[in-house]
Amino acid sequence: MTTPVGWKVPLAQVFFGREEMEAAAGVLKSGWISQGPLVQRFEEEFARFLGVKFALAVANGTAALHLACLALDLGPGDEVLCPAFTFVATANAIRYTGAQPRFVDLTGPHDLNLSPEDAARKITDRTKAIMVVHYAGFPAAGEKLKELADRYGLALLEDCAHAPGAFSRSPTASRMVGTLGAAGCFSFFANKNMTTGEGGMVVTNDPQLAQRIKVARSHGMTTLTWDRHRGHSFTYDVVAPGYNYRLDELRAALGLAQLPRLKAHNARRRELTLLYREKLRDLPQVQLPFLGELEASACHLFPILLPGEGERSPFMEYLAGRGIQTSIHYPPVHHFSYYRGLYPPGFDHLLPQTEAVAAREVTLPLFPTMTLEQLEEVVDAVYAFFRQEAA
Repeated sequence: MTTPVGWKVPLAQVFFGREEMEAAAGVLKSGWISQGPLVQRFEEEFARFLGVKFALAVANGTAALHLACLALDLGPGDEVLCPAFTFVATANAIRYTGAQPRFVDLTGPHDLNLSPEDAARKITDRTKAIMVVHYAGFPAAGEKLKELADRYGLALLEDCAHAPGAFSRSPTASRMVGTLGAAGCFSFFANKNMTTGEGGMVVTNDPQLAQRIKVARSHGMTTLTWDRHRGHSFTYDVVAPGYNYRLDELRAALGLAQLPRLKAHNARRRELTLLYREKLRDLPQVQLPFLGELEASACHLFPILLPGEGERSPFMEYLAGRGIQTSIHYPPVHHFSYYRGLYPPGFDHLLPQTEAVAAREVTLPLFPTMTLEQLEEVVDAVYAFFRQEAA
């Protein structure tokens, strides 16, 4: 694949090969492009990959989160614990139901995932669920959060947008990310470890949840166009106020071609992450989170922490000047105008680790087809920036 115009090293890069091209062409030749047999096959293959009973393909990762929240009957008056250090879709999906996100601090600069200890402090009689995000592809403390949820009778939802193929370790077993709680939600957006352009998946082992999600994703209808096309039914009923969150055949075809690549691509991401760490470890101005075991991670992002907030803009501008794309993952959700209106003044003080880390985070390029030469370009630019700063 070619590098996007304007960047010597892009932040992320999609890989589509012959299999994806042929799969997409096959859908167009078939004449059936809305939800149909390939969507069903994609669901079956994804469920088999994770070892779950049910996988339901949907329009995008946000739809997956929304449907999971709906299926658990979250609504006005309910609170859901979730990180503020995440993409806004995590919190938005909770708000769609009328429930309130209650933001939990991250563990610290060494671990940018949600803190189980802070989560425990923020449980109230209104808390109904915990929404955990596996940030950057590194599994959060899933077993601790599952124990906490079980102790208080809460549902555990997993936002796995960064982490397909990652797994959570415990003293007795390892479980794939997305299979720990009531439901796991995945995104197949263009920059994700496997992509269909848009698209998402909800997975669960609960047949009742699966049925509610299945109905809600397609207008609350009891049968779909594909069912009627095959003669399985001539009419339908509407049993719930559903949504148009279906996935189409083109995206399912891409997903079926991308899924077999996922393990190898994640392995390459881990190799590149390790190489980054080795080359940056002697640079005191850069702090590297998640320095523990790599094997369980999907390594979606490569986040670094700069010495202070004032360094970030000059650093990103300097790398951009050398043709290297960087980003910020993420501005904390409670900093956005809409969410500032939902929380009282001084709320920032309840999230000290989030405030400290979010002001210093920069994401460096990482993608499976990244060459060693491109990685060296990035590392050289990082060192050159700090040499210039010291001069």
